[in-house]
Amino acid sequence: MMKRIVRYFLLAALVVCHAPKASADEGMWTLFDLPTAVYDQMRQYGFQLPKEQLYQTDNAVKNAVVNFGGFCSGVVVSSEGLVFTNHHCGFDAIRKHSTVEHDYLLNGFYAKSLEEELPNEDLFVSFMIEQKDVTADVLPQLQGLDNETRASRVDSIENAWQKDIRAKDSTLRVELKPFYEGNRYYCTTYRDFNDVRLVFTVPKSMGKFGGETDNWMWPRQTCDYSVFRIYADPKTGGPAKYSKDNVPYHPRSWAPVAMDGYRPGDFCMIMGYPGSTSRYLSSYGIRERRDAINAPRVQVRAVKQDIMLRHMRADEAVRIKYDSKYASSSNYWKNSIGMNKCIDSIGLIGQKQQYEAAIRQWLAAQPGGTVAEASGLDFDKMARLYEKRMALTRIQTIFRESFFLQDQLTSRAWRVQWRMPVKGPKSKPKKQYHEFSDNSDEWDRATDMELLTALIRNYRQQISDTEYLPDFYQTIDRKFHGDEAAYVAALYDKSVLMQSGKPIYFNKKRYRKDLGVQYGLSLNDLQAKIREARHQLSLDIAEQERLLCAAVVRMEQDQPNYSDANFTLRMTYGQIGEYTLGGRPSGYYTTARSLWEKMQKADENFEYFAEPVMHELMAQQDFGPYADSLTHTMQLCFLSNTDITGGNSGSPIFNGKGELLGLAFDGNWDSLSSDIFFDRQLARTINVDVRYMLFMMDRWGHADRLLKELRK
Repeated sequence: MMKRIVRYFLLAALVVCHAPKASADEGMWTLFDLPTAVYDQMRQYGFQLPKEQLYQTDNAVKNAVVNFGGFCSGVVVSSEGLVFTNHHCGFDAIRKHSTVEHDYLLNGFYAKSLEEELPNEDLFVSFMIEQKDVTADVLPQLQGLDNETRASRVDSIENAWQKDIRAKDSTLRVELKPFYEGNRYYCTTYRDFNDVRLVFTVPKSMGKFGGETDNWMWPRQTCDYSVFRIYADPKTGGPAKYSKDNVPYHPRSWAPVAMDGYRPGDFCMIMGYPGSTSRYLSSYGIRERRDAINAPRVQVRAVKQDIMLRHMRADEAVRIKYDSKYASSSNYWKNSIGMNKCIDSIGLIGQKQQYEAAIRQWLAAQPGGTVAEASGLDFDKMARLYEKRMALTRIQTIFRESFFLQDQLTSRAWRVQWRMPVKGPKSKPKKQYHEFSDNSDEWDRATDMELLTALIRNYRQQISDTEYLPDFYQTIDRKFHGDEAAYVAALYDKSVLMQSGKPIYFNKKRYRKDLGVQYGLSLNDLQAKIREARHQLSLDIAEQERLLCAAVVRMEQDQPNYSDANFTLRMTYGQIGEYTLGGRPSGYYTTARSLWEKMQKADENFEYFAEPVMHELMAQQDFGPYADSLTHTMQLCFLSNTDITGGNSGSPIFNGKGELLGLAFDGNWDSLSSDIFFDRQLARTINVDVRYMLFMMDRWGHADRLLKELRK
C-alpha cells in the first residue's frame, strides 16, 4: 500500500524480526495503467522485458494467464493449449472422475492420448482481453444514489455494455467492477473457453502432501499442480461447448518453461486473479473480521471437519466423496486461525487506529476545516455502526457456516427455494414439479446425517439470542423432545426432498407440510431476518469505508497506490528469498531429501504418507536436467516476497525474462493477516518449482508426449 501506512504498521513487526535479505514493494497492480514508478522499480530488481510486453503486445505475458474456473488461476504453457494450475484447483474435477475402481484422486492420472483426456462439466478458463478505466462514464450516473441503488445501476450499465459487445463478438463478455471501494470503476473484457479437459495429475499423496499439518506452513514439499487442456471449435479456433470433435486450442502465445532456476535476490513476478483483500479496511472492520467472522468460522468448521475426517478415514468411498469438501473447509479454517494470531501478535488494530488518527489530522488541515466538511468521513459514526452490526455479523457467520450447503438435505432444502427448474405443464400448476437427479455418488447418508445433527446442536449452543433460532427448533423440542438426531433421521427418512428421480409437486397442500420443506422455509425466514437487520447498517458502513479509502488515496496521492483485490487480473513482483523470524532464517527452498525425510514419519502422521515409488524417486542421487546447477539437487518449493491472496492459487511465477519458474500455491503462517495488512518483513509466497513438476511428469508419469509438447 502506501509508505506512510507501512511506517505505522511496521512498528510492532520490527520488534520481533530482523530485516529480510530481499526487499519488495507491496501491491496487486492492474496492468493497463501500471504506474511508471512501479515499472522502474521492477527494472531495478531485474525485470528485462519492455513495459508493453506485460499487457499490450501479441506476446504479452498476460496473454498466457487464465482465470481457472472462476476460483483459481492458471497458465498456458504450450502451443496446444496445455494449462498448468494447482492440484488443489483441479481437485474437484479430479474427484468427479474418481471411483473406487479408478481412483484418480488417490492414484493420479495421465491421458496417453488426446482421446483419453477427460472433459469436465461446468469447468472453464477465461482470458482477459482488455481492461480500461470507465470511472468518467460511470460515476456521473451514480451521483446521489445510496450504495444499494448504486450497485443496481452498475449492473444495468454492465448489462447494456454486455449486449453491445456480444453484438460485435459473441465470444466476449464484460465485467464492470468497483475499484478503490467504489471510488473508481474498471471495465474488463474476457473470452471464455468452456471445454477444458483433465490431462495429468500426480497422486494425492504428492499433490496434497502434508495435508492440513503443512497447510500455510514453511518448509513445504507439496507437488501442488495438475494439467488441463483447452479445447476449441475446429472451424473457428475459438470457444465452443464440449464436443468430441473439438480440437486443442492454439493460443497466440504461451509461457516458456525456465529450467535454469533462481538465486536469492532474483527478480520474480506473479500474475493471477487474487480474490479479495481489505487493505483499506478500518480498525473497526478488522475487529469485526477477527471476532465476528474468523473466530466463529473456526469454531463451526472444527465441528464438521472432525466428523468428515473420521468418516473419510473409515471408508474409501466416503473419502472420495468428501475429500474436496473437507479440503475446502479446512483451508480457510486454518487461515482464520492464523489471521487472528497475526492480528493480535503485531497489534494490528492498534496500529490501524494510529493511522486513522493521522488521517483525521490530515483531513482537519484541508480546506473546510473539519473531517465532515472535508470529506463526509466520520470515524465516530463508523464506530457506532460497527458496534451495532458486530453481534449480527457473528450470528450471520455461524448461520452460514452451519446451514449453507453442508449436507445433502440442507442443500436440497435451499435449492427448491432458489434455483430448481420447474417441470410439468405451465397451464396446470398442480402438475408442476421439481425433480432431483440421483447424485448418490456425491454424498454419504451416515456422514451427512451426523454432520447435520452436530451442526443443529452446535448452532443452538452458540446463539444465545433465541430471536435468531430458526423455527425448526420448536419442532425439535415439541415433536422430537429435543432430540436433534431423531429430527435429522426423520428428515432423511420421510422428506420428499430426499427423493431422487421422482416428481416433487410443490403446488400441492401436503408439500408445505413436509418436514424438510418446513426446515428449508425456516432457514430462509431467518436468513431474511438477519439480512434485514444488517441491511441499512451495512449500506452505511460501506459508504464510510468508501470515504475512508478515498481519503487515504488523496492523502497518499504523491505515491502509486493499488486497489484491493476483486478477482481481476493483477501483477505482483518482488524477489526470491527467505525471511528471518526470531533470529532464525527460514531458507528459501526445499529439497527432495527433505521430502524423503518427512515421508519416513508417516507412522506418526498419516498426512506424510507416500507410495513406495515416491520414496524411491526422492531418494535418488541423480535428478538429471531437473537438478539445480548450484545446489546439485532437485528443489521442490521456494519462497518469494510477492503479494498474493486466495484466487492466486495456480498463478504462474515468472523470472525477469517472462519465463515460468513455477506456480504459486500458498502463503506462510507468519503473515496470514496479509489480506488486511501486508507485512513486508514476513510475508512470503510459497511456490512449487516447475522442475519438480516436470520431474514428476517424467520419472513418475512417463508422460513423454506432454514433455515433448512443452519443448516445442
